[in-house]
Amino acid sequence: MKTSSILLSALLLLSYANSKAQDFTAGLIKFSSGYSSPLDMENCGDNRLFIVQKDGRIFIADSSGTKLLTPYLDIRSRVRDAGGEQGLLGLAFDPNYKTNGYFYIDYINNSGNTQISRFKVKSNNANLADTGSEKFILQVAQPFDNHNGGCIRFGPDGYLYIGMGDGGSAGNPTNSAQDHSSLLGKMLRIDVHSGSDPYHIPPDNPFVNSAGYKKEIWSLGLRNPWRWSFDAVRDDLWIGDVGQDEWEEIDAEPARSNGGKNYGWRCYEGYHNYNTSNCGPKSDYVSPVIEYGHVNGNCSVIGGFVYRGSRYPRMIGKYFYTDYCSGTFWALYRDGNKPKTKVVYKGAFFSYVSFGEDYKKELFVVNYLNGTIYRLADNGIPQLNNNTFSGNQSSLNIYPNPSHGNFTVEYISNIQSETSITIFNSMGALVYSENKPCTTGLNKFNITLPATTKGYYSVHISHNKGEELSEKLMIE
Repeated sequence: MKTSSILLSALLLLSYANSKAQDFTAGLIKFSSGYSSPLDMENCGDNRLFIVQKDGRIFIADSSGTKLLTPYLDIRSRVRDAGGEQGLLGLAFDPNYKTNGYFYIDYINNSGNTQISRFKVKSNNANLADTGSEKFILQVAQPFDNHNGGCIRFGPDGYLYIGMGDGGSAGNPTNSAQDHSSLLGKMLRIDVHSGSDPYHIPPDNPFVNSAGYKKEIWSLGLRNPWRWSFDAVRDDLWIGDVGQDEWEEIDAEPARSNGGKNYGWRCYEGYHNYNTSNCGPKSDYVSPVIEYGHVNGNCSVIGGFVYRGSRYPRMIGKYFYTDYCSGTFWALYRDGNKPKTKVVYKGAFFSYVSFGEDYKKELFVVNYLNGTIYRLADNGIPQLNNNTFSGNQSSLNIYPNPSHGNFTVEYISNIQSETSITIFNSMGALVYSENKPCTTGLNKFNITLPATTKGYYSVHISHNKGEELSEKLMIE
């Protein structure tokens, strides 16, 4: 695989070598809650955050984290969200949103296909989109209900980039990621501002003059680039590409790239051979910056951002990413010309599905299962509000853990209240729900999960006074 020039260039994108990174740890501060299966979070250039829900709605959180009751956009009737990876998947505000009011979304339509559409905000209400303004931009047929990608962003060049998964099913049986005539398993790049209807192919796209290639392709060989981002300072592209059975990877592309990179799937999973039938030599493919294995509960990479905010100086220039199943957070940085990764946060919870930036480039994290948005923070810097780091608070304990489906939940409460216990599997499906009376002090609840399959689960405790606690449970 191409490792020398591409890898070195990618590493140099990160900030200076920082020995203090070895001492750095992160925390999560609860910012906003009350969302149903949120998948993404974006800003439009002001102090609002826009929370994308899987069901086809987008809600606004104001600068204090308060969720507005009326959704900004509600297109539930147009969105198929039955499959585990279907729904309203991504949102991108036009670079000229303040003047033209345009924004773009990526969703799975009622036919099961990817739909990229443009909408417009209402002229008389900045907190409400016009559902009748939909303009279809691009539709891509999906052969299966998973690996749909979903992240869309405008690049520093003003073009719209679209991350497309390989179309789904194990092992990419259609080999679409290496199929030049398919848009699946690719990063696409289109011009939605040229006046062409519905879009124009940028003249410097890498395969414009290549026979047999879709002209929209910017790069190929991706399995499922679920979440990816541009560095707000250096303009570099960072991709979290979800792996198959063993390896997750982070890919990086320098801002000066001319595109045309092939990241190797399905020939390779991370650095490792996967299915090399009809593949070229390793030198034809670009290796990841880093990979990590399916150990310690890892299963699916969630790509993040290079931190470019100002609140936490020790975080500046580091690329943050997480894993959906383990809930582990890493910081990627360079030490000389070598990539270094450090676990900076590992809480009791999992199912973080997306990172997001506010207009000041501070980082936030979206949790799919508990419907909460958290601020990512430096654990060594005092809080600026009364919330506590989720990793440092816990009056919830589960034993035995791992379990075979029979376990005890210990909950220490400061008040007497009605307590709700809910348990979700790793795909977000509710498998247990019960309300129980709770006394001040130690409470013990014996629980048996019916027809339980092996894997990771999320146990939630909440009461009517507003406290929310979560703990991860493994069934083996």
